[in-house]
Amino acid sequence: MEKGGDQLQARWIDTPIGPMRALADATHLVGLEFHDEAAAARADSATSGTSPVLDRIEAELRAYFAGHSAEFHTPLRIEGNELERKVWQRLCEVPLGETCSYGDIARDTTGGLEAVRLVAKYCGTNRIPVVIPCHRCIGSDGSLTGFGGGLWRKKWLLRHEGRMRPVGLFAL
Repeated sequence: MEKGGDQLQARWIDTPIGPMRALADATHLVGLEFHDEAAAARADSATSGTSPVLDRIEAELRAYFAGHSAEFHTPLRIEGNELERKVWQRLCEVPLGETCSYGDIARDTTGGLEAVRLVAKYCGTNRIPVVIPCHRCIGSDGSLTGFGGGLWRKKWLLRHEGRMRPVGLFAL
């Protein structure tokens, strides 16, 4: 698989919720897949190797899963239409340990509720889960709905982030 003429590098990263495959071009992270996703099983031309981008995302994911940091600074190559990009940007603004509804995102990105299904679709097509935290988006009734990595992972991620969230005097 090539993006923009750059050969993609791939690396498997062990996490508490199963192995993830990170995909990067020379300068940006372009994908993060759970091992049991159909996408991870596809044949592509990504090669295993070393890359500063892969080194960085691996370190950031290890810190995240260890509960030390939820900050991701790895450069991302995000491809999508204008609304997709707005949805994904808005998801990145949802604070650690908090959730929002698909309706909240629709209102914030389009000004109305008409786009709720599109927001859900765009959460499902997010190619960089965890870093772009689509798992923080829930149903308007508070129910856990849809997640490409499976609802059990969504539940795990939300609980994990709830434990990481600063509280009381330390929430400065």
